[in-house]
Amino acid sequence: MKRSGSRLTGILADADLSQVADLMTAHRATILLALIGGRPLSAGQLAERAGISPPLASSHLAKLLDGGLVTVEQRGRERHYRLAGPRVAEAIEAMLTLAPQRSATSLRESTRGRAIRLARTCYDHLAGEVGVSIHDALAAQRLLDIDGDGAYRLTEPGERRLADLGLDVPALRAGRRAFARPCLDWTERRPHLAGGLGAGLAARLFELEWVTRLPGTRAVRLTEPGRTGLRDALALNLPG
Repeated sequence: MKRSGSRLTGILADADLSQVADLMTAHRATILLALIGGRPLSAGQLAERAGISPPLASSHLAKLLDGGLVTVEQRGRERHYRLAGPRVAEAIEAMLTLAPQRSATSLRESTRGRAIRLARTCYDHLAGEVGVSIHDALAAQRLLDIDGDGAYRLTEPGERRLADLGLDVPALRAGRRAFARPCLDWTERRPHLAGGLGAGLAARLFELEWVTRLPGTRAVRLTEPGRTGLRDALALNLPG
């Protein structure tokens, strides 16, 4: 331990939550919600989502970059932004469970809200009613073993079932991120599946076109082949 006058150096104090809280203005929150779907968006697209001018959106994005909540990449003449990683998305999803509900102010907003609650992406994995139902189906059939410490383990029958669906489970398990873990779902107030397995499963369902993205929103649509495929692959019956 080193002392500098009356100050201690080299010792961490508590986390400074105010640094993150100061980033949460209304416009920045809207930008983060637009990015929680996982797809990179340009400053112009984010300005349109937030209903603000591109220069103001760029100013807000600079603050979010400095705060470590988003990253940016150059694509030709445009800069595209995305969340800094799945942990940021999961933290935002968890904060949404504490936020007060807001009533829709238009038919379009009401329709979008229903779609988001049914199925959406939480960064790179599935959330909403569909995401939670997949999580629960895997657990109920003992394909996914839910440990008390929050870590999930795929059982041997689960590994075979998901391999039959086309997932390369060993490759997902060898990845650098957590293999399988819960993420608290904002709308369902129960966990959906996150981690490498959740991301891999979502990617496979997009590849099969069992789910498709809805333009201009993080909501996704469960297709009829997807409804049939999930019923056959995971014994999952979702309402029509």
